Amino acid sequence: MRTIPEDEGSAGEGARCADLEAQVASLTAERDRLAAEKAELNDRLLRRQADFENFRKRADRDRYDFLQFASMEFLRELLPILDDFERALQVESTDANYAKGVELIYSRLYDALKKLGLEPMDTVGKTFDPNLHQAVERVETDQAEDQHILGEFQRGYKFKGKLLRPAMVKVAVRPS
Repeated sequence: MRTIPEDEGSAGEGARCADLEAQVASLTAERDRLAAEKAELNDRLLRRQADFENFRKRADRDRYDFLQFASMEFLRELLPILDDFERALQVESTDANYAKGVELIYSRLYDALKKLGLEPMDTVGKTFDPNLHQAVERVETDQAEDQHILGEFQRGYKFKGKLLRPAMVKVAVRPS
């Protein structure tokens, strides 16, 4: 067996220690780099998920708004037909079955439109609001308060809280 001089063993051990320390330092640097890269990728993933969620919500909102707009336009096109039914109901008819049929069609149409979100506006006796009413006639009178609605020429409607068609009304004004 050969004995290693003490100087030779320490130098070999010192070199090995230095080599191991260099490897540990290298592995630690690699670990820190990978941890930073992982954190960056995780952050990018979270941002992409948030962007996608925002996109999905925006697309849903746009789809809902489009459907609401399409529904409003459809209802706006049906309002003259509803008005015609109301006028037909005001005419006296000699045939009771005919009048009853017209009334039935009107009520079914009206109920179906209300289910979609159509809301008729009550105007007579209310205060005139230019945002909701269109003044067709102004009547000077002492019999009613100033700017109160005396009559309605055409009914106004809202669709889910939004004005669909203003009411055409007769408004009381104070005599000058």
